[in-house]
Amino acid sequence: MRAILEVVLLILDLYWWIVIASVIFSWLYAFNVINAGNPFVGSIANFLHQATEPLLSRIRKVMPNLGSLDVSPIMLILGIFFVRRVIVLYVYPNVY
Repeated sequence: MRAILEVVLLILDLYWWIVIASVIFSWLYAFNVINAGNPFVGSIANFLHQATEPLLSRIRKVMPNLGSLDVSPIMLILGIFFVRRVIVLYVYPNVY
């Protein structure tokens, strides 16, 4: 059972980094730092969008509209952190 929890924690950590990469990539794309016409850049953008958008869109539906400020990635990162801490502090010590 601990092996399954370790895999879940690893997946949460990996997804945390994917959300961070998505935010940084969106900033670079918005400020024209990266070439949007490059097929490699487009494939990275497509992967990051498909990986993060299902959860971010659900968070955006619940969050109030703050204009051009999108805080849904911050809420998602806080949610990942919360789930990870619950597993580490409460679930993991009780599994034998």
